Amino acid sequence: MDEFYIAIALATLAGASIPIGAALSTYDRLLPGWLQEEFRHTVVAFGGGALLSAVALVLVPEGSERLTTVPALFWFALGGVVFFCVDRALAAKGGHAAQFLAMMLDYVPEAMALGALLADNLALAILMAVLIALQNLPEGFNAFREMAQSGGASRGKLLFLFVLMVPIGPLAAHVGRTYLVDNPALLGAVMMFASGGILYLLFEDVAPQVPLERHWAPPLGAVAGFALGLAGHLMLP
Repeated sequence: MDEFYIAIALATLAGASIPIGAALSTYDRLLPGWLQEEFRHTVVAFGGGALLSAVALVLVPEGSERLTTVPALFWFALGGVVFFCVDRALAAKGGHAAQFLAMMLDYVPEAMALGALLADNLALAILMAVLIALQNLPEGFNAFREMAQSGGASRGKLLFLFVLMVPIGPLAAHVGRTYLVDNPALLGAVMMFASGGILYLLFEDVAPQVPLERHWAPPLGAVAGFALGLAGHLMLP
C-alpha cells in the first residue's frame, strides 16, 4: 500500500478517538455519583499516562536524534512557553474550550510527525498512531464535558464538531509526509516543540487533581526540570 494511504489511515484512526471519547462522556451520567467521580479521574490519569509515554518513548528520543543539543533544548523549551502563553490567554478570557484547544495543539504536531515517520520506520509510525489515539480518547472525553457544561451549544452539535476534527489528523499527516520527511531538522523541531507543550499540559491540566488557580509556574518548572535532565542526557558521549 502507498505510504500516502497508510498515513491517512493511521491518522484517521488516531483522530477517530476524539469523537469516541466525547461520546463516552455522555454516558458517565448514568453511573452513580461516587463512581462518576472515580471514572473521570481514571480517564484523566489514563490520558496523562498516554501523554507521558508519547513524550518519553517517541517524541523526545526521535526529535533529539535529529537535532544537536542546543536546538533540541530550544524547541523543547519553546513548546512549553508557547503552550503556557496559550493556556494563560484562555484562562484570562474565561472560555470553556481550553481542553479542546489544548487537545488540538498537541494532536496536530503529533500527526505531522506521524506522517513523516512513515518514510523511516513503519512500526514506529504505528506506535505513534496508537499513542495519539490513546491520548485523544480521554482528551476528547474531558473537552466535551467542559464545553457541554458551559451550555453554549447542544450535545448533538458539540459531538458533530468533534467529528469534524477527525480529518485534521490526516491533513497534518500529509503535510508531515510531504514537507518534513526530507527535512530531519524541521521534523526534530516539531517533535521537540510538541514534547515541551505536552509536558506543560501534563503538569498544568492533567496531573493535578485540583490545579491551583492562576498558578502557571509549577508546570513551567516541570518543563525546565525535564529540559535540564535532557541537556545532561544529550551531552553524554
